[in-house]
Amino acid sequence: MRLTSEEITRIAEFKGMSESDFIEKHTRLRWDRGGLALKEQPDGACIFLEGEGCAIQPVKPQQCREFPNLWNFPGFEKICHAIPREVSEAEYERRIALIKQQGNDRETSA
Repeated sequence: MRLTSEEITRIAEFKGMSESDFIEKHTRLRWDRGGLALKEQPDGACIFLEGEGCAIQPVKPQQCREFPNLWNFPGFEKICHAIPREVSEAEYERRIALIKQQGNDRETSA
């Protein structure tokens, strides 16, 4: 899961860690070298997945909050217990617009 600097700050604070310690222990460079992402467990699961729950649920990254409603991958149901949540058409459009805006913000700040 990709992380923004704000998400790193929020999760580190939630875990009671400094940002540098959090980055060193729980993140890796993204495959495209475009920032940081959460490390995975050896089986590919999120490093913060504990049983069937998220250890950082109150502060989980935006990309996690959007899954599986706004993005997913074929066969995700076989390995992930996330339950899609139905939203109204207006809410769906609002969320898509927000994702597009965040993508544009990242491109203009690079």
